[in-house]
Amino acid sequence: MAKVVTFGEIMLRLAPHGFLRFSQSTSFDVIYGGGESNVAVSLANYGIPVDFVTRLPKNDIGECAFMEMRKRGVGVDKVVWGGDRLGIYFLETGAVNRGSKVVYDRAHSAMAEIKAGMVDWDAAFEGADWFHWTGITPAISQGAADACLEALKVASAKGLTISTDLNYRQKLWKYCDEAHRETVMTELTSYCDIILGNEEDAEKHFGIKPEGLDITTQGEHVKGAAFLSVCDQMLKKFPRAKKVITTLRGSISASHNTWAGVLYDGETLFESPQYQITDIVDRVGGGDSFMGGLIYGLIEYEGDDQKALNFAVAASCLKHTIKGDANLSTIDEVKKLMSGDASGRVAR
Repeated sequence: MAKVVTFGEIMLRLAPHGFLRFSQSTSFDVIYGGGESNVAVSLANYGIPVDFVTRLPKNDIGECAFMEMRKRGVGVDKVVWGGDRLGIYFLETGAVNRGSKVVYDRAHSAMAEIKAGMVDWDAAFEGADWFHWTGITPAISQGAADACLEALKVASAKGLTISTDLNYRQKLWKYCDEAHRETVMTELTSYCDIILGNEEDAEKHFGIKPEGLDITTQGEHVKGAAFLSVCDQMLKKFPRAKKVITTLRGSISASHNTWAGVLYDGETLFESPQYQITDIVDRVGGGDSFMGGLIYGLIEYEGDDQKALNFAVAASCLKHTIKGDANLSTIDEVKKLMSGDASGRVAR
């Protein structure tokens, strides 16, 4: 079975209990997660061999993050140890018309201070078939961007399939201006075979906009065909890419979203069913769970892009019902939802 390697930062997530605001909280729930680590957990959960490469501080908190990944079946023997601290993010969970809020505390983290040359990428990619990174990693620091580029060059030379989730994060891109950000992301994305990104990612990173669509006014009526122009522009900008995928989130409120996706291979636009996600438990990691499901689907259902897309959307729909960053739904649960059974009945 294909082996996947992901690269990025895992963080300590601190969140007030339930729907409390920061100012109301006297304690925080502790969870470990991050974009690429979340994808790795999804894949391990589906039985895909996967390694997570990162840099962790050699202290109790770094060890906890390490153990969390190992507990979930993710390979961690290529983790680099060093630095003084683990990155942190604080999450205030929104409800109804109050959106969730994230505060980052990632400056000078072990991963933010990574440099090119710290990871032995030849060893990290031994036996690997697929490499995944996200736009969060190069946003952390120039050193992280350099290490990511180093990884991409080695992965490309070895013939690995390379995927990215563009994941634009306005609060993270602090070390460079807009022009440099576009240069960095354009170079990194040029190595990719599979590109996932929504309309904001495409616009903020590359100035690519959907024609005739304002996503903030769409509510539940988000139509996949409206993103065909974005997909087409992305494939023209990145000729190595074979598929461009976007998630379609309709935000009726913080607690009620619609969820779907489209995949474009340059000829056919595949659209998934749309799900109504009401009473969301935790939407953080929704895109990561989609990516994990997509990679699994493209490997397991090779040649059937519609089925791969449907698996990704169903998997990420289920993630919204699970507390924490990572998707812990099973293949059987995903397939059950794909079959049309959204009853949520007790399994006895």
